[in-house]
Amino acid sequence: MARSILITGCSSGIGLDAAMTLHRAGWRVFAGVRDEDSAARFRSAGVETARIEMAETSSIDAALADVLERTGGTLDALYNNAAFACPGAVEDLPTDALRSVFEANVFGLHHLTRAAIPVMRRQGHGRIVQCSSVLGFVPLPWRGAYSASKYALEGLTDTLRIEMRDTPLHIITLQPGPIASRIRANSIPHFERWIDWESSPRRAQYERSLLKRLYEPSGGDLFQLPPGAVSRVLLKALTTPRPRSHYKVTVPTHLMAAARRLLPRAALDALCARG
Repeated sequence: MARSILITGCSSGIGLDAAMTLHRAGWRVFAGVRDEDSAARFRSAGVETARIEMAETSSIDAALADVLERTGGTLDALYNNAAFACPGAVEDLPTDALRSVFEANVFGLHHLTRAAIPVMRRQGHGRIVQCSSVLGFVPLPWRGAYSASKYALEGLTDTLRIEMRDTPLHIITLQPGPIASRIRANSIPHFERWIDWESSPRRAQYERSLLKRLYEPSGGDLFQLPPGAVSRVLLKALTTPRPRSHYKVTVPTHLMAAARRLLPRAALDALCARG
C-alpha cells in the first residue's frame, strides 16, 4: 500500500509543490487546503484533499478524522507546512495580531501534531516534519510576528524530538531560507488590517523599505530557490532510514546558521539589521 501523508498549507508555494512531488513519488497525499477552488485543482490532478483551517481546532479534528477514515486509521507522515505572516515593526504590532499568527503557526500546528501522535504510536511508526524557517533561529526587521512563531515552533519541536527518543517516531525540522512563494503577497491583508504604519514613528522607514517590499514587483531575494528545493529535502527526510533532526534549505540558511555560531551578538545583530 502507498504510504500516506497529510500536508497542511497546500494552496500554493511550498505546500503545493510538496503535495505534487510526493504524489508523483507514489505517496498517498492528503493536501490540506482551506477553499474549494484549491481542493478542486488537486482532485483534478488525482490528489486527495483535506479541508482544514489551522486556527480552528474543530476544523483540525474534523480533517484528521476524515483522513483516518479514508486510510483505515493509519497515517505514515505529517508535514506541518501551513503558516502566514503579519509584517510590521514589533512596536506597531497589536497583541491580537501576534495572537492570530500564533493561533495558526503554533497552536493549530501543535494541536494537529498531538492528535497525530497517538495514531503513529498505535501503528508503531511515523514521521512528523515541521516546516520552520531561517527566521526560526535568526531575526530580521519587520518579521517579528512570523519569526516569533517559528522560534516557538523550533522550541516545541526540539523538545518533542528529545521526548520521543523512546518511541519509533521521527520528529524532523526543515529550515528553508528564501523560497519563491506567495507568503509575501498573502501577508498584505494582515498588514493592512493590523499595522497603522502611517501613525508610526517609523513611517519613513516603512516607506523606504517594507512598503516597497510588499507592493512593488521584485526579482526575488538573493539566493532564492523554487519550492521544489524544499520538496526534495522533504522527500529525503521522509524516506531515509535515519533522518537528521534538522535540514537546512538554501545558501542563506547555512550562512546564517554559521554566523549565529561564530559571530559576536553585536555583529550578528548588525548583519540581521541589514534585512
